[in-house]
Amino acid sequence: MKVAIQCDSPLLQRSLELFLEGHLTSYRHCDILIRDKNIRDDEHPTFIIGTQEGSDLIKPFSKAELFHALAQTIEKGKISPILAMETKSFQDNTQEGVSFEILERHIDKLTQEYQANILKAIRAFYEK
Repeated sequence: MKVAIQCDSPLLQRSLELFLEGHLTSYRHCDILIRDKNIRDDEHPTFIIGTQEGSDLIKPFSKAELFHALAQTIEKGKISPILAMETKSFQDNTQEGVSFEILERHIDKLTQEYQANILKAIRAFYEK
């Protein structure tokens, strides 16, 4: 799946570029357009990220939530059936990447907590 991003927010624009790094293309060649404002576009299916209730994805969000919302948009039929078939590989790749990233963050968090507990125990031992 080829994705183009048009956001007024530079922070959101850059975050999406990092999240969707392997899927980015120009506006003319994209399969889906991601925006932070609801602007009607008859040329490309549009995925809206915002704080309004009608948005496809509500801010703030994680990479996993972004991929999940994009996959749901594809499943709901907002994208043509032919394009949906082409995006199957996108969904498969993102599901694996997302679950591994979540696991990696969880392991990092647990490791930091473990390290903090060990240091706390050592300090308590030497302060007596």
